[in-house]
Amino acid sequence: MKVSLLICCYNEEKVIANCIVSCLNQTRPADEIIVVDDASTDLTYKILKKYQKKIKLLRLFKNGGNKSYAQQYGLQFISGDIFITIDADSMLDQHFIERIVDDFVDEKVVAVGGYIKSSRYNWLTACRALDYTIGQNIHKLAQSYLNFLFVIPGTAGAFKTEIFKKYINFEHDTVAEDLDFTYKLHKKGLKIKYDRQAIVYTQDPTDLKSYINQMRRWYGGGWQNLLKHLSIIQRPAQALQLSLIYVEGLIFSLVLYLLPIINLKIAVYLLLFYLATIIIFTLYALIKERRLDLIFIPPLYLFIMYINAAVFLEQFFQTVILRSNKLTWYQPKRIKI
Repeated sequence: MKVSLLICCYNEEKVIANCIVSCLNQTRPADEIIVVDDASTDLTYKILKKYQKKIKLLRLFKNGGNKSYAQQYGLQFISGDIFITIDADSMLDQHFIERIVDDFVDEKVVAVGGYIKSSRYNWLTACRALDYTIGQNIHKLAQSYLNFLFVIPGTAGAFKTEIFKKYINFEHDTVAEDLDFTYKLHKKGLKIKYDRQAIVYTQDPTDLKSYINQMRRWYGGGWQNLLKHLSIIQRPAQALQLSLIYVEGLIFSLVLYLLPIINLKIAVYLLLFYLATIIIFTLYALIKERRLDLIFIPPLYLFIMYINAAVFLEQFFQTVILRSNKLTWYQPKRIKI
């Protein structure tokens, strides 16, 4: 089985070297590593040229404003039976490709979603780490049992090349192309596997402005894809899952802001209950991820919860009510770790 890696990057001078090195240091080497420089204006291309003998380096001379354009360009050069997508700000665990190859031994599997871990930096990335632990060890695990994995992460996804080219076309009409791809595969009833041992370390936003803009893209892209692929709801499990994500998400977000106005006492009780729940999940994450920095996160996570709720409601109003398509691909500020 021939394996290709596809990395698209734009102005990633602070992180691209670590990404490439992690791809080269695999227990099962990739057969080809294709890197598409999406018209970077910093030192990204110069850094990539140092690895020219080990990678296939491509360059676009005009930035498309959406990662999907660079992916579409890079895909035509892929010769592998399967290809793996990874973001330039991420690093593969050394066993990642080995795990992915094992997953595709099952001939029915057409795509695999890996497990994302947040690189340590500050309290904000610790909150993301808690989110990842809960989301991937509870929600995604349940989704995999229901055979309806919600999303194949763009930085930890693998696909059978032939199937991808047959059923997925690039339409560039959402800012969450990984979710768009996943929905299209589900519509064909194809098997997607979730592998918690296929680990990728990613760099999450380290300041509130970057975090909010990142959540706008994720939530806005989520609403865009829900409207685009509403016909995907064909089974009770799918209806249940999407309802829990979007309907429950709307109700919960509204309750957070309206309940204190209606009844302050009940709102306080709700927050205390939620804080207790967060503490329990934090203890689980602390043990699971072996991260002592999570121990002080619960109060800060409550603060982040209100930000998430506000952005979720904002994007619902803009994307669903106003049908606005003003969202653009946002790249968070990078740091050198």
